[in-house]
Amino acid sequence: MYDLVIRNGMIVDGSGLPAYRGDVAVKDGRIAKVGRVVGAASREIDAGGKVVSPGFIDPHTHFDAQLLWDGYAKPALAHGVTTIVPGNCSLSLAPLRAEHRMKLVGMFNQIEEMPLKAFRDGVVWDWETFSEYIARIRKGLAINVAPLVGHSVLRLWVMGDAAMERTATDAEIEAMQGVLRECLEAGAVGLSTSYVDMDERLQPVPSRYADAREVDALAAVLGEYGRVLQIVPEFYDPDLTIARLDQLAELSLQHDIPTTFSPLFVGADSIAAVRRVMARVDEQFARGARVWPQVQTRPIDLSFCFAVPSLLFIRFPSWYRLMRFSAPEEVAAAFRDPERRAKLIAEAAPFDALWPRLVLRHAKTEANVQAIGKTLKEIARDRGVTPIEAMIDISLEEDLDAHFLSADMGHNDDAEVGALLAHPRVHIGASDGGAHILSFSTYGDTGYLFSNFVRERKMLSLEAAVKKLTADTAAIWGLSDRGHLRAGFAADIVVFDAATIGRGPENFVGDVPGGGWRYVRDSQGVDTVIVGGAVAWTAKDGYLDAQGAILPGPTAEKVAA
Repeated sequence: MYDLVIRNGMIVDGSGLPAYRGDVAVKDGRIAKVGRVVGAASREIDAGGKVVSPGFIDPHTHFDAQLLWDGYAKPALAHGVTTIVPGNCSLSLAPLRAEHRMKLVGMFNQIEEMPLKAFRDGVVWDWETFSEYIARIRKGLAINVAPLVGHSVLRLWVMGDAAMERTATDAEIEAMQGVLRECLEAGAVGLSTSYVDMDERLQPVPSRYADAREVDALAAVLGEYGRVLQIVPEFYDPDLTIARLDQLAELSLQHDIPTTFSPLFVGADSIAAVRRVMARVDEQFARGARVWPQVQTRPIDLSFCFAVPSLLFIRFPSWYRLMRFSAPEEVAAAFRDPERRAKLIAEAAPFDALWPRLVLRHAKTEANVQAIGKTLKEIARDRGVTPIEAMIDISLEEDLDAHFLSADMGHNDDAEVGALLAHPRVHIGASDGGAHILSFSTYGDTGYLFSNFVRERKMLSLEAAVKKLTADTAAIWGLSDRGHLRAGFAADIVVFDAATIGRGPENFVGDVPGGGWRYVRDSQGVDTVIVGGAVAWTAKDGYLDAQGAILPGPTAEKVAA
C-alpha cells in the first residue's frame, strides 16, 4: 500500500529528458516508483492532461523572518516552490546575540525593506545560535528550508560592534571559522556575503569590512563541507562585477566549492556589459571553476509610497535621507514647505523622464481612487501641475499612503533575457521572496518562466525549464536527494497545467504582523503541491496542514492592485 499515487500525468522528471506519460508512487515521504504503478494507495491524484515534475527550488529568498509566523512561506509554496534558500545578502537571523537583534532588524529594514512592525509583532526572540534558530523554525514548517549563514551576522557574533568598523584579526578569523563550522553542522548549506549593501545608518554592512584573507579563510571551511558561497557583487559596474567573478573563481578552484553571485540584470544600457560578464563566466567554467550567475525571470517593477523608505529614491540623497531618517509627519512637512519642496523637485529634475510614466496604483480618498490606473502625466494634466508635483500633492492628500508603480524599469528585453535564462551556466534565482514587500511581488517568477519563455516565446523547452528550476539548482546547492522524480528521492512534487501555468496580477494583502500589507501574486495553472510526500496545497482547497485539513483562509483585506 502506497501513501500516494499520482496517475496518468506527463512526467517531466527534472533530468531534461523528454516528457513521458506515467505514474508516481510515494511511500514514507520518498518517491517509491516512477512509471507504471499498479499497487493501491491511501490517496490517489488523477494528473491526466497535466505535468508532474519535481518541486521547484528558489535559491535566493529572504523568508528568514516570515518563517517564524508562516511555515508555508506563502504564497511561494502555492507557486510550486517546495524548497527555499533564505539567509542571502550577508543577512541571516542566526547566529545572533541578543544585543545585536535590533541591529539586524535595522539592516533587514534598510536592505530588504522589511517593516519594523513585522519584527516587533511577529517575532519572539527565543534563540541565539544557528541550531537554536533551526529548531525554532521547524515548528509548523511546511516547506523545505536550506538556510545560508549571513557573513554580517557571523562577524557581529565574533567581533561585536567592531565588525562594523574594521577588518578582523587572525584570532577573530579563526573564531569565525569555528562558528561557521557549527552552523554548517547544524544544517546551513553555505555562507552569504555582500559587497554593496548598506545598513540602517547608510553605512557599509559588516561583511564589507572583511578583507580577502577573511573571505578565503571562510571559503576554506566551506570547502571542508563542499558548501556554497553566495555573494552580492557591485552589479551596477561590469568591471567590478567581473573582478568579483574572478575572485569567486579562484575561491572555487582553491577550495573546490560552488559559488554564485546575484543579481545579473539586463537593462537597455547594459546588454553589452552582461555579455562581457557571461563571456568571463564561460572562461572561468572552462578553467574548472564553478561561478553561477543568478538571473531572475520577471521584468523589474517597483512600487513605492512615502510612508516608508523606498530604494527607488536611493539615487536622490535628499529624498532618501528624508524618507529614511524622518517621521511621516516630518516628510509631510518637508513636502508642504515651499523652499524644501522646490529643492527636492530640483534634485529629481535630471530624471524627468521617470515621473510622467509612474502609475497611481493605490489610494483611499474618493477623488484619488478615481485616478487609480492613470499615469502621473495624465493626472498632472488634469490638475494643471507637473507630474512630480502631482505625486507630492497626492501623497499629502493620502497621508503619504498613496502608492505609485514604476513598471518595466529593466530586465524586460525578452530576447536577451530569454537567451540568458537558457544559457547552460545561468542559475535561475534572485527572486528575493519574502523581502521588498511594498516594492514588488516576487511570487510567480516560476510561473512567468513557463508562461512567457516556454509557452509564448518558446525560448526554452518545458523539460529544460523544469530542469533549471529543479535538478540544476539541487546540484548547484548540493541538495543530493532533491530535484528529480526518481525512486529514493524526497517526494517534493508539483502537478501543473503546462497550457495555463503563469502568475496572477499583483494583489495588495494585509497579512503581515503589525497590521502590515504587502504585494503578492496568486498562482495560475498549479494544481497540487506536495512536500515530503504530504499534500501541502491544492488549487481547490488551498493550504493543508500535516493531517490534510484545510487551513483557514486569510481574514485580512485583499484588494486588486
